[in-house]
Amino acid sequence: MTKKIKSLLILLLGANFTMTAQFGFSHEVGAFVGGVAMQSDFGVRHDFETNAGNTGFAVGLVHYMNFAYRAECNCYTPETYFNDHFKVRSELSYNSTQLQHFGKWVDKNSITGNQLKAMRGEAKVTDIGMQLEYYPLSIREFTASNGKWAPFIGLGAHYTFFQNGTYSELGPMDTPISTPVKYYGAWSDEGGSAWSVVSSVGTRYKLTELSDLFVELRWQYYFSDWVDGLNPDPEVYTENKANDWNAWLHFGYIYYLD
Repeated sequence: MTKKIKSLLILLLGANFTMTAQFGFSHEVGAFVGGVAMQSDFGVRHDFETNAGNTGFAVGLVHYMNFAYRAECNCYTPETYFNDHFKVRSELSYNSTQLQHFGKWVDKNSITGNQLKAMRGEAKVTDIGMQLEYYPLSIREFTASNGKWAPFIGLGAHYTFFQNGTYSELGPMDTPISTPVKYYGAWSDEGGSAWSVVSSVGTRYKLTELSDLFVELRWQYYFSDWVDGLNPDPEVYTENKANDWNAWLHFGYIYYLD
């Protein structure tokens, strides 16, 4: 997995810097930290206890191509709508969530309730990818003065590497003591990889001439139902038919490379 991440990272950075050499963009780099809420086959859909309980942390590094400014000549690029309202973002990020069942079925004093209560999981997810960010307000005007705000929305794709670790505190999985029937043969502790789509909304705050703060709320949908380590038959258990997804809230710092 490490070799795959390195290859994808080299490809992304190589493409960014090749485009910069050809078209004269400038660069921004930064980092963020925050929280993530995993929506998966652990717990009950639309349940507050599930949403609050299956949460974890996220960290990441970001790189931006700024089309409004050319660092090599310390000058603005030609004033077009695209140059003044769009940036391309590359990202390498990681999030981790400890998972367990919550909700009405766990609260029942029954064999199944006790089995669900004893099940545990973990989703460790590494992402690498790109997204296009749209800024409704002028990027040039934002960079001209400290103390300004620049709201944005974004849409992109990530390649995701995940590790999961499903187990039961009652004993080995796939036994009548530990595992509800719906999860027989429908669990994993191996991990894998998949594509995902991300969309976000957030804002930047101009801290200094060469630095910004930002806050972002993101939704990420995985094209896999194995990220959490559970995947019961969706034809039989229709309540688990959706793929895994999560919501992020993070805060970050961005520095403009002069």
